[in-house]
Amino acid sequence: MADSVPGRDARRKVVAARQMFRRRRPYNSCMNHIRLLPFAAADGPTNMAADEALLETARDTGVASLRFYAWSEPTVSLGYFQPAEVRRTPNLEALAWVRRSTGGATIVHHHELTYSFALPASAPRSPESWICRFHRLVRAVVAERGVPSKLVVCGAEQKLGDVLCFLHHTPGDLAVNGSKIAGSAQRKQHGALLQHGSLLLNRSEFAPELPGVNDLAAGTAVAGDELAAELAARFAAECGAEVRPGEWTAAELARVPEIKAEKYANPEWNHRR
Repeated sequence: MADSVPGRDARRKVVAARQMFRRRRPYNSCMNHIRLLPFAAADGPTNMAADEALLETARDTGVASLRFYAWSEPTVSLGYFQPAEVRRTPNLEALAWVRRSTGGATIVHHHELTYSFALPASAPRSPESWICRFHRLVRAVVAERGVPSKLVVCGAEQKLGDVLCFLHHTPGDLAVNGSKIAGSAQRKQHGALLQHGSLLLNRSEFAPELPGVNDLAAGTAVAGDELAAELAARFAAECGAEVRPGEWTAAELARVPEIKAEKYANPEWNHRR
């Protein structure tokens, strides 16, 4: 047998140690801490601009953020690739509207809890998509309130309508007795990830065909602020990180109105398709 080579043996041990670390490292580890921003209600263009500002922060500074929010008035949001004309239906055309930077179909933001988070490129990858991971957290929270739900699996996709996102059940969506209650979409920039989504709480008169969690629950109504607090805690556990309450930075507060004017409040952006 040939004599061992010290340098080569040392390199082999380092490689073996790295491989062992990769095998042992949990997939659910994100980073040391995640900034939790204050709950707020705003108009559609402001909400979408704020989400994009978080993506820029994650991309440029490596800061991970989570926020929950509401809409100051009933608002229609269109997926990035949808034509503007799809909102011209009797229930929707009188509502305020905005075009998202993410894909998907039309959402009526009314009686719902909306969330978004932005993760930097340095966040460890997982074999499971973040849409499924976050929806699993929602499933656990609503199950504690007596509302059993399940994730839509591959092969079980259904398209029950041509316009509304919550009538299109895609893999990873969360459904209760055939009714979709949670859906999400993503956007990436240079490895950083933005994900935002909606959890329907109550039926909206502008989309009466879509029941919310409280319409399907047998017990006490679910409050949006309670759901937000529990989801924040579960998100921290999923990431193996600490969620720390934080504030918007001065740079972000300056950037939000810039993005809003450039895109989401700009008719050219909203009517681009």
